[in-house]
Amino acid sequence: MLFNSFEFAVFLPVMFFACWYACGSSWRMQNVVLLTGSLVFYGWWDPRFLALMLFSAVLDFTVSNLIHSTQHPVARKALLGCSMVINFGILAVFKYCNFFISSLNDALALAGFSPAAARLDLVLPVGISFYTFQTVSASIDVYRRQLQPTRNLIAWLAFITFFPQLVAGPIERAGHLLPQFLGSRRFSMTAAIDGCRQALWGLFKKVVIADNCAALAGQAFENSDTASATALLAGIFLFTIQIYCDFSGYSDIATGVARLFGFSLMQNFAFPYFSRDIAEFWRRWHISLSTWFRDYVYLPLGGSRCSKPRMIRNTMAVFLISGLWHGANWTFPAWGLINALWFLPLQLSGSVRRFEPFPPRAPLLPQPREALHIITTFLITMLSWTFFRATSLTQATQILLRIFTLRSGTSLPVPSHVWILVAAFLTAEWIQRGRTHALEFPDNGPPRWTRWLICYTVIFLLLKFGGEQQDFIYFQF
Repeated sequence: MLFNSFEFAVFLPVMFFACWYACGSSWRMQNVVLLTGSLVFYGWWDPRFLALMLFSAVLDFTVSNLIHSTQHPVARKALLGCSMVINFGILAVFKYCNFFISSLNDALALAGFSPAAARLDLVLPVGISFYTFQTVSASIDVYRRQLQPTRNLIAWLAFITFFPQLVAGPIERAGHLLPQFLGSRRFSMTAAIDGCRQALWGLFKKVVIADNCAALAGQAFENSDTASATALLAGIFLFTIQIYCDFSGYSDIATGVARLFGFSLMQNFAFPYFSRDIAEFWRRWHISLSTWFRDYVYLPLGGSRCSKPRMIRNTMAVFLISGLWHGANWTFPAWGLINALWFLPLQLSGSVRRFEPFPPRAPLLPQPREALHIITTFLITMLSWTFFRATSLTQATQILLRIFTLRSGTSLPVPSHVWILVAAFLTAEWIQRGRTHALEFPDNGPPRWTRWLICYTVIFLLLKFGGEQQDFIYFQF
């Protein structure tokens, strides 16, 4: 079920009234309703994969409790290893099996041999990477004695399957979200209103900005052999906007919807395109995933508190694994490698910035030096996205060659209203970069009529310029 669908427009109010009115103040009954609704939400796409998700959830519920109840180090490691092997094994089969088979066949063909294996006709379950990382991290936290497991199976399953963030995150930690299922929740009108505004802004980013940019970026990449350098550059820019608005739009909708039910999700994006270097970008982009790799891959490998060769190895490993997490194609590890090469000079020179939110009253205009850093970082990020969007390493390389050699070719006709909408969107996010989202208004902010006017304007733009409905990009990951 898509957030930007008629079915969800019916599903959401039904869930809202069932939780707050049918269940009253009983958080246990609310958990039952949320679990049931989340299973319907996920099963609407393909009910066959409900069993797979529930298997992973029950597995880690059992493993985490067994780890907690035993003190024997070998047994604890064996139980954690069991969880990781099974969960990541399932993920590897569904997500990477065909990739490994194709890579093997290509290698054999280069060596002069016939292909050894046929591709398997497997459908990738939506959100499998997200809920797998969520369940496994809980078992790891229990193993590290950083988390007390719950014996409330319904609360645990409601936490794992929580429909707002189930299929594309944020990847929530059990230590943050699970306790919210284990106690009473109170409806807050203030939180609900701000949650509606955040969901509205997320829907605007997805439907108006991302979906319109998607069609144009697709034209540029599909005709990359004949497109001019200017057309390809425009296509890459539009994809850069598309992927941010698509994914952060989902996160905004998820966070806003969760607030309607009394839950607080972690911030997944913090205006990353206004970063001053690539290290800051990765502290603001897909925060739940980058912190997951930091805590469960980078730091266990030794982090930065080791020799420089090992630190380089650790950084390269994280970026390569992060790239591979995004998809079963060599373009994704290449994209990770490119980002690692941008990141390493900052790390080796000790210039990595700490993550700091933009101040609530950030100045309207940046300093010239800051503006130069923001523009440079954006251009670096934009060119890196070429490998993320391209269908092959060959296509990505050819696109960049055509751009840097200023090749002539077919143009990309971009309607003027698209440029205006993108410019208006970036302006709104820049002005509100000190807030959680662009429609967040402080108590001493604009008067009520101005807030309503802004929200109605966004709704008008949704109805007027909504692009052709498309799946969220990160559903495929």
